[in-house]
Amino acid sequence: MRFLMMVKASKDSEAGVLPDETILSEMGRYNEQLVKAGALLAADGLKASSNGVRVRYSNGKFTVVDGPFAETKELIAGFWLIQAKSRDEAIEWARRVPFQEGEVEVRPLFELPDFPVDPAEKPDGWREKEEQFRATPPARKPGTIRYMGILKADKDTEAGVLPDQKLLAAMGAFVEEGAKAGVILSGEGLQASSNGARVRYSGSKRTVIDGPFAETKELIAGYAILQFTSRDEAIEWTKRFVQVDAPGRLGAESECELRPMFEIEDFPVDPAEKPDGWRHLEQRLRDGGGR
Repeated sequence: MRFLMMVKASKDSEAGVLPDETILSEMGRYNEQLVKAGALLAADGLKASSNGVRVRYSNGKFTVVDGPFAETKELIAGFWLIQAKSRDEAIEWARRVPFQEGEVEVRPLFELPDFPVDPAEKPDGWREKEEQFRATPPARKPGTIRYMGILKADKDTEAGVLPDQKLLAAMGAFVEEGAKAGVILSGEGLQASSNGARVRYSGSKRTVIDGPFAETKELIAGYAILQFTSRDEAIEWTKRFVQVDAPGRLGAESECELRPMFEIEDFPVDPAEKPDGWRHLEQRLRDGGGR
């Protein structure tokens, strides 16, 4: 099973305060534990929402709103994508995150077998395209900016309503086009928050809260990792995405938040850094994991 562990934003992360050398080293050791256990699939940090944008499509119109966004506690500051044998194991990994404060939300991802085979499906339809995309994702392009596209939930996604064949086919065609253009690196749907949990940190104390969670409009239904040459290009592709997504969503509207992702070079070199420290480990993880 795969799980997305989402780090909730804080006032510091929203103010653009970078973690210090001590925190980076602790996180590096934690990531190394995940790697040695065969659990880590990806991990990244997101820049503050002041660098982001939200794109909404409703009633045939686009709305583009620049960040920052006010609801700090529901924003994402980063994530881990892990694989675990069970929900309990995933929660245990979340409990081991070396945080002194904050919150991480754990959500299982949809897998292809979660979608019942429809008799109307074509042999070369969305399911086969999705399998091909997962098997051979596009490579990173030099000179591009990575973004996380964050799809907002609604009452239907929170009720576990699966998209119909028409939307799956339309989205499959869009993802195929995005993959061929080299702009979509990966993308996944998240199961409803009723299947998830949140872990809150206070010193050495860990508190686990089971879903579902009430703030539907700020919950996440899916995400994509993207790469573009400019912010304008990112917005144009996201407009196309929400226009494809909206017809199959509650109220025929869709909203996606775009957030640029941190790269290693965004972190100034600290004189206290060790040659085999967090930066070396992070680069090794990225080289080995294709992140």
